[in-house]
Amino acid sequence: MTSDVTELLRKAYSDEIETVMNYLTNSIVLEGVSAEEVKESLEADIQEELGHAEMIGQRLKQLDERPPASYDFEARQENLQPPEDSTDVLSVIDGVLEAEEDAIETYRSIISAAEEADDPVTEDLGVTILADEEAHRTEFRGFKREYDK
Repeated sequence: MTSDVTELLRKAYSDEIETVMNYLTNSIVLEGVSAEEVKESLEADIQEELGHAEMIGQRLKQLDERPPASYDFEARQENLQPPEDSTDVLSVIDGVLEAEEDAIETYRSIISAAEEADDPVTEDLGVTILADEEAHRTEFRGFKREYDK
């Protein structure tokens, strides 16, 4: 197993945990009529992102690695921080889109690194989660299109 694969898995795990925290906070603080659908989507995505973290953590354990804990954590999702204006739904949508693009890039890197390392299990995990992240991106692109009208 290459250190590239495990380092990418550790990054993905931390990113998923950070996403859960930010989605939860945004789903709580957003308000207004136009926020409801986005809040509901974020609430549903929290469980899915937490599931991703669990799968990645289990894979790290199978590879004799420890998933990152809070002392290993470095926050990176600046654009997913809750807006000062709790009705600024567009800034949350933009933050989600940026986070999903980053996740998609990370999972594509995991797939490539796992393929090079002849690790089909990690490659399959990356493909599975990549599909979920692309679906999230598609949903939030739709929200953005509505706001851009």
